Amino acid sequence: MKLILASSSRYRRELLERFGLPFEVAPPDVDEVARPRESARDLVVRLAVAKARAVAARRPNALVVGSDQLASLEGHVLGKPATEERAVRQLMSFAGRRVEFLTGVAVVRSDTMRTRTHLDVTTARFRRFTIACARRYVVRDRPFDCAGGIKFESLGPLLLAAVETQDPSAAIGLPLIKLGELLRLEGVDPLAESAWPSV
Repeated sequence: MKLILASSSRYRRELLERFGLPFEVAPPDVDEVARPRESARDLVVRLAVAKARAVAARRPNALVVGSDQLASLEGHVLGKPATEERAVRQLMSFAGRRVEFLTGVAVVRSDTMRTRTHLDVTTARFRRFTIACARRYVVRDRPFDCAGGIKFESLGPLLLAAVETQDPSAAIGLPLIKLGELLRLEGVDPLAESAWPSV
């Protein structure tokens, strides 16, 4: 079966490349608006599934990976800031507080539409910092397309006091530990002997 990443995110593409498996990229067309009274955790998993299924529905004989990520501050959903001013305001609301970064992942078989899902939660404790510090960070890292307006893989840790996570890659956008497990359940193992060239 073909492996397809249902995403237009370069961060997710770079993460999946670590597995060394051939895969295609097919951006999904999915409405990402939250439903009334939908929790942040339910939303992020639903969107991961919707993205994977949208691509699986038009790609036969494929194993499709979908993922979604958002930040949650005391239950309030925070997405990608898109602009410098919004990024600075968002980060200032995080200063001295704990923020959850929720990453949902789904693996869908296009022949049966069987769906496997996982929700990964990374809790980041932000240190206190000034608006000038936040602005300098935003100018240097330009995290406009990142959930919560922070790049964990770049300068983002300079704004943090601590992080609690089961999977560091989840905070970047794709939980590789759990994804590896979901793929193995579907018969795809990046460390299988058949996946490696003979030496």
